[in-house]
Amino acid sequence: MLAFTNADEKKSPTIVGAGCKLKGNIDTDHTVQIHGNVHGNVAAETVIIGRGGKVVGDITANTLFLHGSLNGDATVKIANIFSNATMSGTLYYKTLNITGNTGLECKLEKMKESKK
Repeated sequence: MLAFTNADEKKSPTIVGAGCKLKGNIDTDHTVQIHGNVHGNVAAETVIIGRGGKVVGDITANTLFLHGSLNGDATVKIANIFSNATMSGTLYYKTLNITGNTGLECKLEKMKESKK
């Protein structure tokens, strides 16, 4: 995989690699992959927190894939929670998929469908 993008690649992912520590917010309209540590809020189309990834802050996304750790609230349309995942805070979701035995110690709150 090449680490370079060009002007035509408007949807290249943002990756926080293993061992990386980032303090600050991430705000993008595409995918964010977190394999290191983020201390800040993350807003994206899709957020993937890998097994070694940790976020201390809030998540806002259409889709969340949580394999690692989240210490904060998440507001998502689709939440995919996998074994070994841990979370504290509140998970606001429309669709929730849980696979395996997770370490969720959070409040779950299903969002109501908006009428149009």
